[in-house]
Amino acid sequence: MNTPIDVVDLVIAPRKQSLMGLPIRRVLPWRGQRHCGPFVFLDHMGPHTLAPGEGLDVPPHPHIGLSTLTWLYAGQFEHRDSLGSVQIIRPGEVNWMTAGRGIVHSERSPDDERAAESHVEGLQFWVAQPQSAETGEPRFEHHAREQLPTWQDEQASWTLIAGQWQQQRSPVQVESELALLDVRTQRAGSLELPSQGSDWEWGLYPLSGAVQWQGQPLPQYHLGVTNQAVTFSWQADSHFVLFGGRTLGARRIDWNFVATNDALIDQARRDWQAHRFPPVPGDAGYVPYPGND
Repeated sequence: MNTPIDVVDLVIAPRKQSLMGLPIRRVLPWRGQRHCGPFVFLDHMGPHTLAPGEGLDVPPHPHIGLSTLTWLYAGQFEHRDSLGSVQIIRPGEVNWMTAGRGIVHSERSPDDERAAESHVEGLQFWVAQPQSAETGEPRFEHHAREQLPTWQDEQASWTLIAGQWQQQRSPVQVESELALLDVRTQRAGSLELPSQGSDWEWGLYPLSGAVQWQGQPLPQYHLGVTNQAVTFSWQADSHFVLFGGRTLGARRIDWNFVATNDALIDQARRDWQAHRFPPVPGDAGYVPYPGND
């Protein structure tokens, strides 16, 4: 369960793990900070090179109570889900899947990606749903690169992936107050964001270059999180993701399930073990609940 923290101002180091053979850096959740605003999960996939004939294969698995957002920098994935959605996701495009009371999906490398050496890198976020929506209908949406707000200033190129930033709004149908931006800098610059209250948290995740967070260097692949006023700066040729939003209260996270109470988690676990979730058309795989024989 989440533990309320009055003052948040910390740096989280990634934990190296593997997703079906793909190396990942898990940044959220962390033992001392279970979320950043409504964002309860962040995996950085790769960068990794797949040899000819290799691919990513994540068989059908379930979710409840969250939205997943996949954002790629290299490679392609094929998304299939129990709603019948089939979608190739490419760099600069957004896959936004909202689980509600329950959805099942798979993520695999398309056949043409397996034919030759391919490179894979991307981020996957989980965003907790508000309690009023966590048992609602599942849905899926996809947005092409040209549908996302992008702009250039003197220091950087900005893409608003989800949520709202100043006067810009992403087409992604979010259910709570949040912002998620991808930023690539051409010149040195800085930004100051005032506090929006202790229930609003900002996160900064640098992928390359040199970034300072609250006056201190923020190492590559480390996540800075705060609910205070934000001051950060960057050098030219840096690349980072800025995200955050208003927290939604305590959440239990168990495997692929997110919920406000144990009963929803326990029912989802029993339903998955009993094969009561809907199938994914065109993909007969199955990921057992951890601990199953």
